[in-house]
Parts: sequence; structure tokens; C-alpha cells
Amino acid sequence: MPELNRVAKRMYNIHPNAMRLVVGEEIDGTFTLESAEFFQTEFQAEGRCVDDDAVYRFATTEDNDAVVVGRQRPGEDGWTMVGEVASVERADAADTTDA
Repeated sequence: MPELNRVAKRMYNIHPNAMRLVVGEEIDGTFTLESAEFFQTEFQAEGRCVDDDAVYRFATTEDNDAVVVGRQRPGEDGWTMVGEVASVERADAADTTDA
């Protein structure tokens, strides 16, 4: 059986806690996942970035090499592909609270 994608596995293991994601070259933020699940080796998740009101969807590619990200902003009918998850880290408590 093929192995699970390491980025997807890390996201799944951090969920439901906040995580710091770097997506492509444009997005670096704190995300919370509202759902995350594996279907055998395929990963799917949905969540939000604390810095905007968009909904984000995450899924492994067909060859299981990457986790791709789609975004739907309020008022949009469709999803826009925004890149691949380049890194994932557990977020510090200070990243998710207002001081």
C-alpha cells in the first residue's frame, strides 16, 4: 500500500488545532481546519485562514505528491486554485489570540 503524503499527514495530526501554512509564494498564515479526513491515501480537508473570510479546500494530488489548495472568497461562485502547501507547522497559541 502506498504511503500517506507527509504534508497531509502532518495537517491531519495537527487538526483541530491551529496550524501555520505556507501555500505557494503568496500565502503564509494561520489556518484552522473544520474537517480533515483520509480516504485510504487520499486526503481532503476544508478550513479557514484567520486573516480572511475565504474558505479553503485542501486535497492530495492524484499521484499523492502534493497537497493542493483551492480558495472560495465570499460572494464567489467557484473555487480558485491558489497553489500547493509548501510547509505546515503547529501554530503557537500567540498566533491565534488577540493581545
